[in-house]
Amino acid sequence: MILQETNILSERELKKLKEHQYSSTCSSLLDPLMQKFWNWFVTFVPLWVAPNLITIVGLAINIVTSLVLVWYCPTATEVAPWWTTFSCALGLFIYQTLDAIDGKQARRTKTASPLGELFDHGCDSLSTVFVSVASCCAVRLGMYPGWMLFQCLCASTLFYCAHWQTYVSGTLTFGTIDVTEGQIVVMLVMLTSSFESFFNLDIWSSSLYFFSLNQLSTMFGGLCGLYSMFKTDGTIDKIFTGGAGKNGATVAGTSVLSPASPLFLLVIPAWVIAYKSDQNIYHSHPIMYVLLFGLIAAKITNRLVVAHMCKGEISHRDAAMVAPLLLIINQYFNTFIPETFLLYVSMIWVVIDLVWYCSKVCLEICNYLDVCLFTIPYSPTGQSTGNAGANSQNGNSAGPVTRGRKKNSRN
Repeated sequence: MILQETNILSERELKKLKEHQYSSTCSSLLDPLMQKFWNWFVTFVPLWVAPNLITIVGLAINIVTSLVLVWYCPTATEVAPWWTTFSCALGLFIYQTLDAIDGKQARRTKTASPLGELFDHGCDSLSTVFVSVASCCAVRLGMYPGWMLFQCLCASTLFYCAHWQTYVSGTLTFGTIDVTEGQIVVMLVMLTSSFESFFNLDIWSSSLYFFSLNQLSTMFGGLCGLYSMFKTDGTIDKIFTGGAGKNGATVAGTSVLSPASPLFLLVIPAWVIAYKSDQNIYHSHPIMYVLLFGLIAAKITNRLVVAHMCKGEISHRDAAMVAPLLLIINQYFNTFIPETFLLYVSMIWVVIDLVWYCSKVCLEICNYLDVCLFTIPYSPTGQSTGNAGANSQNGNSAGPVTRGRKKNSRN
């Protein structure tokens, strides 16, 4: 429960976390091309800079540029100034680059630890939320509310399922067309929107057969996501057949279906509340609504990542789920509380719960592993003097692959 005094992670889970070894496979099309740039770029980073600091700076830039775009597109139907979408493309490129080099920085400084993998995935879960909302604003998808809700929930669902598969098989898998390619497509979309606004054109609303271009782009992204999930040897196939535990169970020895309930408790209420509302809560506040459920998705994804790394069970109760529960109960009793008020209260609750959970988990791990989150030991000779890398993975195992890139887990 939120603000509880007891530790979130047990002694057993912390021990399993320390023993955690990263496993991944990657067949991304663009990674071999991008690696040359990333390997060159990391050489400019001073050796005293902590890998997690690199990640959080990239995330902050990504979120700020997305929120600036949202400020100019409060309903995702407005034409934003050209520089807002351009800055979003640049912010996403910076995040992608910094997210790619943090593992390389950990390798250079010999400060690898399981905390880095967890921190990386946590930042990715937040980036997924804000990038999906910003892309809706860029193409003015708010003109089609159902499509907008589908895109945002689809992005969070795909990210959750990727870690669901990891929880089952113990190996994080990236396909031929995955997150790295998706990020580059989003950058191109942002640049197209910037071009559209700068020259006062109307690109995304133009019709092609029975659909507008922004609908087709959403449809294409959704189909690609569904294909990656349901293809042979895809995410769903690996969830049901790739269990690494006893008798095909998860790495924690639990049922492969155990992570399903948090996802269903997120997606189903999101649709029901949106289209059963007498006060049109979603249609009146589309950005706030999708951000609320996106942050809930980030919270349950973080808990899934923690369960995988600690080889623990998935809890089916989460404080963040109080928010949709309140909205549903309020609708059941004929919305005796204004839904807009409840929406803002729910957002505050979810943000506090997410920040509290992430910070407490990080602090517990830092204390157990005797490492710092945003600083690393450094000597004037440029060599790390800390024992974090030696105590964790010693550089012998592959580090985390995020955004489809292989890299060592970080302090």
